[in-house]
Amino acid sequence: METIDHILIVDDDREIRELLAAYLEKNGMRATAVANGRQMRSALDEHQIDLIVLDLMLPGEDGLTLCRDLRAGKWRAVPVLMLTARDEETDRIVGLEMGADDYLTKPFAVRELLARIRSVLRRARMLPPRMQAEQEPGQFLAFGDWKLDTIGRHLLSADGTMVALSGAEYRLLRVFLDYPQRVLTRDQLLNLTQGRDADSFDRSIDLLVSRLRQRLADDAREPRYIKTLRSEGYIFSAAVDADANP
Repeated sequence: METIDHILIVDDDREIRELLAAYLEKNGMRATAVANGRQMRSALDEHQIDLIVLDLMLPGEDGLTLCRDLRAGKWRAVPVLMLTARDEETDRIVGLEMGADDYLTKPFAVRELLARIRSVLRRARMLPPRMQAEQEPGQFLAFGDWKLDTIGRHLLSADGTMVALSGAEYRLLRVFLDYPQRVLTRDQLLNLTQGRDADSFDRSIDLLVSRLRQRLADDAREPRYIKTLRSEGYIFSAAVDADANP
């Protein structure tokens, strides 16, 4: 029996909630629509949700706060597509850093939303197994002078110092650690980390790699971990120990 994807819509505009829910159900999906963060958490407790469509501009707890909380809690693996009424690059970047898998700017065509939802779901199911599954407590991935805490989603240096990672930085590092010594193009990295395709002007992966290098104290001129291959992409050159202890 084919599984029906269950989409949770979080938007304080009742007309938008009803329109989106009706359209998704017409196109073979199950939809639950709520108005705020409290109702969102209740729906997540009651249902098996496959993806959340989350409005940025919510009263009270806004979409960024809710997305950050989702990524820090038990629903961290549920994909999030964020809706924003502002076409500002800063809003998009912050949303992605908080853990959103994709974004769509209002106003939008419902067909575009459906296409984005399907794309995010498809990409999420293509992620490496270690990124899909919840990790056992205490599991660390070690490389060079660092260990990645896959539960706390932060780095530990050789002397035990904790280095915080944004949601986007964590996802990018996980992809590199799952595919060490393998050339990854910008398109592949964008698909694996954000569930979308790059356009010719999209440099978000390059900016994210630069920030991740700063976290790792990795000199871009003589990199130890993330090497740039001109006209190809990036390669994570360090060996990875998936059975490391804290």
